[in-house]
Amino acid sequence: MDPATLFEWCKKDFPHMLDLLRQAVEIESPSGSAAGINRMARLVASALSRAGGQAKILHNRRFGSAVQADFFRRKSAKSILVLGHLDTVWETGTLAGMPFRIRAARAYGPGILDMKAGIVMGIEAMQALSALHILPGKPVRFLLTPDEEIGSRAFRSTIEAEARRACACLVLEPAARGGKLKTARKGVGEFQITVEGRLAHAGTNPSEGINAIVELARQLIVVQRLARPSAGLTLNIGKVSGGTRTNVVPEWASGSVDVRAPRARDMAEITRRMLSLKPIQNGARIRVTGGINRPPLERRMTMELFRRARELALSMGLRLEEASTGGGSDGNFTAALGVPTLDGLGAVGDGAHARNEHVLIRELPQRTALLAALLATL
Repeated sequence: MDPATLFEWCKKDFPHMLDLLRQAVEIESPSGSAAGINRMARLVASALSRAGGQAKILHNRRFGSAVQADFFRRKSAKSILVLGHLDTVWETGTLAGMPFRIRAARAYGPGILDMKAGIVMGIEAMQALSALHILPGKPVRFLLTPDEEIGSRAFRSTIEAEARRACACLVLEPAARGGKLKTARKGVGEFQITVEGRLAHAGTNPSEGINAIVELARQLIVVQRLARPSAGLTLNIGKVSGGTRTNVVPEWASGSVDVRAPRARDMAEITRRMLSLKPIQNGARIRVTGGINRPPLERRMTMELFRRARELALSMGLRLEEASTGGGSDGNFTAALGVPTLDGLGAVGDGAHARNEHVLIRELPQRTALLAALLATL
């Protein structure tokens, strides 16, 4: 298997790839829009079938459909799992003011980087292997989910079940800035702190009340001190609410805390500390809910695959680097189960979740060839 041959094929077929990318971007598929995501699922399932896969749509009424596709099936053989997501952060109607367009060797549009280009690259990689009659040593299974941007609730159990049947997982999320592959991702958690106090008149008998907002403020100071930024453990108090009127001692307040940490033991420790918070004011009551919704993707789970990808890239004249990121992906779930996982194999660009979201056109054929070569040689 010659990676350069794959690269040449991807360059020649690039107009078809660009057309499929335009079609994907012009289907608006925000998280929670089952109709839009179902349209995207049908487009992708059809394209995977044309690439030689046995594709099927997995229905979910609330979140929209997922797509599963099998290539090179073999009995009892562990597969290479390829993960991606069909949803974007852009609401329906965004396309009118942010259309698919090409300017100065960049392609723009809502969700193009995160991660419709990555999905198209995955399809094109399989098309290349099929066209060149390259038979990977392992079967390949695609799983493209509808709700990654909002926590992967609909198909998390499916992701984990597929991971247990896989020898490796490749994630089609965009590369980190500068085209770096993602060899580590922080775990993600969210906690809700709810405080119950006691009502009282703020003017005539304030001492009879228990101020829930004051209690919450004190708790949040304690929480903020749990952060260890130098070790990568960060906390963000992103939302607070409480009270009714300025002349009433509030009996209720709540705050939401986002937690990011690079190691599983850090996540376990922060969970223990958050759930053990105790009231500071006499008579106040406190309740902490939530927990970790994505375990960390630790670097040790990626390095074998990264070294292989780097060697293949060098044979194509591409020098790969690695990066860690604070955001999570579905690869966090697979790595936590002990499955070697490599992330960031999608498009190179910038502006994910921003108005200038774009991909670098010149990078698409080479990165697609790299993905195909990695699938062929695992």
